[in-house]
Amino acid sequence: MSGPADGGAVITGAGRGLGREIALRLGRRGWFVHVTDADGALAAAVAGEVQADGGTATSSQVDVRDPDACRVAARATASEAGGLGLWINNAGVLRSGPVWEHTDAERRLLMEVNAVGTMHGTIAALEVMRPAHRGHIINVASPAGLVPVPGEGVYAASKHAVMGFSTSALCDLRVAGERNIHVSCVCPDGMWTPMLFDKLRDPVAAMSFSGKLFQPEEIANLVLRVVARPRPVTAAPTWRGLQVRLFDLAPALAVRAAPWVVRIARRQQAAIARKLAP
Repeated sequence: MSGPADGGAVITGAGRGLGREIALRLGRRGWFVHVTDADGALAAAVAGEVQADGGTATSSQVDVRDPDACRVAARATASEAGGLGLWINNAGVLRSGPVWEHTDAERRLLMEVNAVGTMHGTIAALEVMRPAHRGHIINVASPAGLVPVPGEGVYAASKHAVMGFSTSALCDLRVAGERNIHVSCVCPDGMWTPMLFDKLRDPVAAMSFSGKLFQPEEIANLVLRVVARPRPVTAAPTWRGLQVRLFDLAPALAVRAAPWVVRIARRQQAAIARKLAP
């Protein structure tokens, strides 16, 4: 496991939602926190919150689609904190709808932010961690990275890429003899963050509400547990991980069950909407 003594922590997409909650918790645990976001003002505000809470933090504007911006963030953190102990790829976007309804620009955005952005962050972190022979990279994935997701197919494709890349990167590290650099994927069910705020009454996004709807604080606590005890893949809730793996073992069953699963998901989505209605 990595700790504050190993250097600083970089979090992408940390201007709000899950990233913000992770940043606050890391600051309380003594980490030097580098808050990054495509919106520099949001990142600066969260860094200010970490400092006001007694932590040490800096911020920068980082678009994860830019590999050089990720490298600058990694090197700056290592320079200021004496090393890079933790990198959390949290930045992500969601678009819903049948795969044929997405525009070319939407498909490109989903893949470049969710998948390629995760690759950029991981490589930037490894360029600093490998010479030090220590560090931990946590990639926020999704159960959508394990099974087909009607209505969110391009998003699922991007998260499948995250899962395949992350676990393969970990295998590459072990083959190369690196035992103290870890790559972990955290796969939470739906989370009540800005990513889902406008999806609550969108029937094609029902699968985001098909399991447990977490608060970002809950998943931030889970991420901190993975920091303390690295493991390749952690699903939340645990039963969801088991469920999606069963569907993954029987893809024909998953396809046949899709209309039924979506109907149930839409009922759950409607129930959540009623519960959250002002």
